[in-house]
Amino acid sequence: MTTAAGADPWAIPPLFSQLVDDTSLLQPRSVAPGVDAVVSRYLSARDGRYGGLVGQLVCPVSRLPALVQELARSVPSRPVDVSLVVDTGLGAVPKALSTVFSRSSLLTPRTVETAAPPDVDAVWLERVSEFVPEDVVAVVEPRRPAGTDAEDMKAWLDAVRRVAEHGCAPKLRCGGPRPSDVPSVTEVEEFLRVVVDAGRPFIALGLHEAVRREHDNPQRHGILNLIVGVARAIDGGDVREALESSDGRALAREISNLSENAVKGVRRLLSRCGADPEPVPAAQLAGLGLLA
Repeated sequence: MTTAAGADPWAIPPLFSQLVDDTSLLQPRSVAPGVDAVVSRYLSARDGRYGGLVGQLVCPVSRLPALVQELARSVPSRPVDVSLVVDTGLGAVPKALSTVFSRSSLLTPRTVETAAPPDVDAVWLERVSEFVPEDVVAVVEPRRPAGTDAEDMKAWLDAVRRVAEHGCAPKLRCGGPRPSDVPSVTEVEEFLRVVVDAGRPFIALGLHEAVRREHDNPQRHGILNLIVGVARAIDGGDVREALESSDGRALAREISNLSENAVKGVRRLLSRCGADPEPVPAAQLAGLGLLA
């Protein structure tokens, strides 16, 4: 696998460059770490050995004032790339963006993320686009059905396709506090086939491990499983096998053998993923030989 800045022994391979966001602030406040702890950990990781792996700091709009206050106290060496998650309605987005833009020494807005209604259509998507500046990516999460009804599944995938075709980035929720937040392998596979067919980037939220663990209940999806799944979806391979695998060594070997073009193809689609509770799984990736 081609590496960036090959003379640097700590360089992050392009496949993992700024891939993993810190989504700690999205956890329920009763269990989430304080903003001060999140900022301290994020800045330490971003400026540390595996800093090239670190993506955006994801922050609900309702917690933005506390984040700004903590960053002003911490004085980061460079602005923090931030993703704003709409949790107080789209009407709060202009003020939130104004706050971020006015604190350019502390924050750089990269994405605005919002959940979509079940019947998301072009009118609603256009409204989202009006709130999001051209140099900021609009991320939209169509609501996945709670059951397994075929018509509900088709409606969800159609919504994902509409989001992608409108130019927004679809979001796939892979985990959360409730077992129902974890999609089935079939749902992840079908989602990947839609975004590959649309050719639009997506983000994944709620990944807990580098590799799927065989005995978890409910079973959580792994970052490497998703990467290999995307690569196989692009090439028409066995996506389900990649998503179901708990063999980290085999997944790592397959990733290490990806060509430069294949890596670019994966990252054109999988732009970012969010992991918790450990936001930067560098030790797991290094243990599999994927990071120096």
